[in-house]
Amino acid sequence: MPLLPFSSQSAETSQSKLAVLIDADNTRPAIIEGLLDEVAKYGIASVKRIYGDWTSTNLRSWKDRLLEFAIQPIQQFSYTSGKNATDSAMIIDAMDLLYSEKLDGFCIVSSDSDFTRLAARLRESGRTVYGFGEKKTPRAFVSVCDKFVYTEILRDNQEEADEDGPPAAPKVRKDFKVDRKLLKLLHDAVDDLADESGWAYLGGVGQKITNRSGDFDPRNYGFRKLGDLFRAIPQVETEERPQENGSGRQVYIRWKKRK
Repeated sequence: MPLLPFSSQSAETSQSKLAVLIDADNTRPAIIEGLLDEVAKYGIASVKRIYGDWTSTNLRSWKDRLLEFAIQPIQQFSYTSGKNATDSAMIIDAMDLLYSEKLDGFCIVSSDSDFTRLAARLRESGRTVYGFGEKKTPRAFVSVCDKFVYTEILRDNQEEADEDGPPAAPKVRKDFKVDRKLLKLLHDAVDDLADESGWAYLGGVGQKITNRSGDFDPRNYGFRKLGDLFRAIPQVETEERPQENGSGRQVYIRWKKRK
C-alpha cells in the first residue's frame, strides 16, 4: 500500500491496516513486545487475536501479556488429544476477517505448516501476508509469505532466561562469514540496480532482496541494518552521497573490481 504525502490528515490513512493472528500453542510469550514493534513497521495492528485452550495450564505464561498489549484471547477447546483445534479456529477467523473487514494485510504468528494454504489464499485475494515463526518453520510456509520474520530475533532476552535458562549468546559480528547462497542473493540484487559504474542505491537493493527471499533479514546474521551487513563483506565498497532533493544522505554500494 503506497504511503501518501505526510500531513495531519493523511498520516492515519497512509497506514496499512493489519490483523495479527497468534497461534499460542506454537508461540512464546517472550516475543510479544518485539513482535508488535515489528508489526508497527508495516502498519497498524487493527485486530490482535491469540488462539488457544485457555483452560490449559500450558498457556498460563501468556495471560499477563494479553492485558498489557490488548490482545484478545480466543478460546478453542482441544476436542481430541493430539489434534490441534487452534489452527482451524485461526483459519476460519482469518477468512471471516478477509470478507468482513477492510484489511490490507495479515500477520500470521506460528511455526506450523498448516497455515501455508491460508497464507496463499490471502495473497490471492490481494492481501499482504507477514509470517512470524521460529527457524524450525517449514520452508513451504516461509516461502508463501510476502515477508517472513524469524522470532528468535524478537525475543526478550530476560524473559527467555526466565523460561529456558541463560539466553544464547548473540552472534559475534567479527565472526560473520558469507556463505555462497547469501552472497549470490546479495550479488544478484546489486546487479539488478547497478549503473554503468557498478553503483546501486542501498534502499532499492534491500527491496530487490526481499522480493527474492521473503525471510531475509540482516538481523538473522547479527546486524541491525542492511548497510552494516554489506560493510562487513570484504568484496563490497560503500559510498555516502547527499540526496538530490533533501538534506539527508544516501548509501550506495558496489562490488569491488577484481584486480
